[in-house]
Amino acid sequence: MGPSRLLVVDDEPDIRQLLSEVLGDEGYSVDTAEHADAARAARVGRTHDAVLLDIWMPGTDGIALLREWKSAGDDTPIVMMSGHGTIETAVEATRLGAYDFIEKPISLAKLLITLERALEAQRLRADNQALRKQLAPPVAPLGGSAAMQHLRGQLERLAAVEAPVLLLGEPGTGKESLARWMHELSARRDQPFVTVAAGAIADEAAATTLFGEEHEGGNISGLLERAEGGTLYLDEIAELGPELQLRLSSVLERREILRVGGRQPVPLRARVIAASALDLDAERSAGRLREALYYQLNVLPVSVPALRERGDDVVVQAQALADHFAGRDRLPPRHFSTAAGTRLSGHSWPGNLRELRALVQRLLVLGGAEEISAAEVDAALGARPLPAHAAAEGGFAADFELPLREARDLFERAYLMHWLDRSEGSVGKLAKVAGMERTHLYRKLRDLGIELRNAKDS
Repeated sequence: MGPSRLLVVDDEPDIRQLLSEVLGDEGYSVDTAEHADAARAARVGRTHDAVLLDIWMPGTDGIALLREWKSAGDDTPIVMMSGHGTIETAVEATRLGAYDFIEKPISLAKLLITLERALEAQRLRADNQALRKQLAPPVAPLGGSAAMQHLRGQLERLAAVEAPVLLLGEPGTGKESLARWMHELSARRDQPFVTVAAGAIADEAAATTLFGEEHEGGNISGLLERAEGGTLYLDEIAELGPELQLRLSSVLERREILRVGGRQPVPLRARVIAASALDLDAERSAGRLREALYYQLNVLPVSVPALRERGDDVVVQAQALADHFAGRDRLPPRHFSTAAGTRLSGHSWPGNLRELRALVQRLLVLGGAEEISAAEVDAALGARPLPAHAAAEGGFAADFELPLREARDLFERAYLMHWLDRSEGSVGKLAKVAGMERTHLYRKLRDLGIELRNAKDS
């Protein structure tokens, strides 16, 4: 890869010459332009990795040129320069999409650091876009239940705002996938999505991992900085130590990142989505989560329902996973029978989507027939492995060490699940096969824990 190419736009010849020489000595390839028309001409048919743009120029000024380029969708990092800088001008330039703002007389040390950061941010953005082309985009939360319709509506509305969102729900409910979907819906979709999993960060390297580091040998970007322009996903932030929580709170308050050993702060331009399976209010009360950090994250809280609260959406999700794994792993496609769906809907799912994902993979890898039966689901859901002294009688594995009542219940459950599946969920057909009156059959099914959520009465 060749040297980064820069464009310096300034109406003062001395500044153009100085910057061209200094940046050339640093290994950059430099083009120069004395006004807006020359800058436009310099960019025709040529790609620049970054632009240094003076604000006060005759004719079209730098702010107007910045607005022109950004309105056309140009994502080149642009660093503004001005000898008459004001806070209002800097804010306006940043709002229009400038990467940073440098006052004249220019500190060459600051300029070089700013350029390095701008180019690094651009490389990360390009890598992220290349990765997104290889991956399937996140899909909307599946299901037609009231809980999922409400969740989808909430996330769609919140995707368009910049305020922090806090996703709260049990472990395994898919909070990161929901955050990625929100990112995909937002105007930041082409920028990085960076996950900070607090529990996975080694204590001895936590500060550098999060905030980056500056030293004589070079600079290291932290996770927060890599989310430049995109979405920063903070998972279980209460697991960070007190010092890191304090430092993170300061970053969120000031919207600036100070690398370890650094002197110049880096702007934080990422949207924040946090998530937790903990009761963060209780964590705050117990002193394990800083109060300031708690309130900074808990701006727009969203409750993510557990899988058991999503009703028949479980079956929809299971079939979607089955189709996904069949395509990804080149496995024979399978679908769930009505009775198998009933069994899925009736399970409590303590592991939520993680448990469902593992179950579906197991059924596809080990299964045979195209249709997944209720008996297969029941076995995969955790029927315990039979001990060595168990025997198979007539196709049914029996454990002769069990008391008669427990052994009989196991057989009756397997028998009724088998015929409920064969009857396609029809309780009427099952009653005829079993030779039982329906009232007694319903009582028996309830006693054995067999759910009939999707079963037919006919």
